Amino acid sequence: MMNNYSSEIHPILNHTNLDQDALAGKVAVISGAGGGIGFEAARSLLWLGASVVIGEIDWQRGRFAEKELAKIYGAERVRFIHTDVGKKASVRRLARKAIRFFGKVDILINNATIAPLGLIQHTPIKVWDDSYKVNLRGPVLLIQAFLPGMLDRDVGIIVNISSTGTAYMGAYETYKAALVHLTQTLEAELEGTGLITFTIGPGLVPTETATQAVETLAPQLGMSLKEFYQTNAHAMLNVEEAGAGYAAAIVEAKQFHGHEISCLQALFSVEYGKNSGKRIVSENYLKSEELEHALILAKRVRDTFIQQTEGWKMRSLFERQWMLRDFKKNAGMPVETWLDQLDQLVASLKNQAPLPATPLLKLSSYYDHLAELAKGYEKDPDKLNENLKHIYAWRDDIITLEKIIAG
Repeated sequence: MMNNYSSEIHPILNHTNLDQDALAGKVAVISGAGGGIGFEAARSLLWLGASVVIGEIDWQRGRFAEKELAKIYGAERVRFIHTDVGKKASVRRLARKAIRFFGKVDILINNATIAPLGLIQHTPIKVWDDSYKVNLRGPVLLIQAFLPGMLDRDVGIIVNISSTGTAYMGAYETYKAALVHLTQTLEAELEGTGLITFTIGPGLVPTETATQAVETLAPQLGMSLKEFYQTNAHAMLNVEEAGAGYAAAIVEAKQFHGHEISCLQALFSVEYGKNSGKRIVSENYLKSEELEHALILAKRVRDTFIQQTEGWKMRSLFERQWMLRDFKKNAGMPVETWLDQLDQLVASLKNQAPLPATPLLKLSSYYDHLAELAKGYEKDPDKLNENLKHIYAWRDDIITLEKIIAG
């Protein structure tokens, strides 16, 4: 539906099931929103009816973003506040001004980032300190600034940005991994409140920051720039899609509480691309024999997982709770969500429908984690080898399935 928020035709959100007033009356603070994904997230939230505070360290970028968005949505709904997220006084100033201007803050997106590259042993400690300041200290300061007001009103959504680690990115990925744990801890502390928190990974998005990083990273991985992008094509989104993914996740926040999700998952949850000819994930361009193989594997992965979780129910209460927490931490989502995801994947393959953005490699990494636990627990070599054979078979099914789907 359309209303008087704006006549803009949003290139992504117009192809979803979202109403344009889905976030009417809400106020969002987005750090690092002077450009890239943060700017597109601000644009998307405004389209959905929210008002937006742009927290940006680059004065020119922040002012330009404010002016561009105000042209479309009105100056009364957009506010740029110059902010250094690593400095407590600057963050407190941001909070005071945001509350003074809009009266409240309902949504916090910790988007500001820097992405240093290099071998751990060769990365100066100053670079690690700078990365910590923006990528971890900043989100903590922002949460501390806005959480009390959210708790007072028992309303709020806090989003942290996660990323999947790789070599040569330790000074960046270490703090992104810490954000996942921070979010899980915050979720536990928010139990019984009306507040929601989750992490979202944008995937590979050709922003200015990402492009500069990839140009350095690809040669270190023994790839050309073209080969790097080809290898990761299945995980790529454009900037508009990534920003819209953030906004979609906000609208659907209740189902993502405590989870580690991707922009693709968020877009899929609001049916981006359905009946519009737009692509959301990988279309089913699988040959018939590939489709059949993928369906067999997906059913096997799902059935194996069901058998395992049923087995957990037979454990003692303490063991079961530990297993569920350990699974959620290492697989990124709780058991119930994974069961739903696998059911959707099987149904989509069976019906030859667009595939959901199922983060299969997160599940395979859980089985690697399970193998490491087995190595430390089982002392009998024969039993250990038998256990590892089963665990690695489960993992390899998932990896093979992911390769077929990714093409």
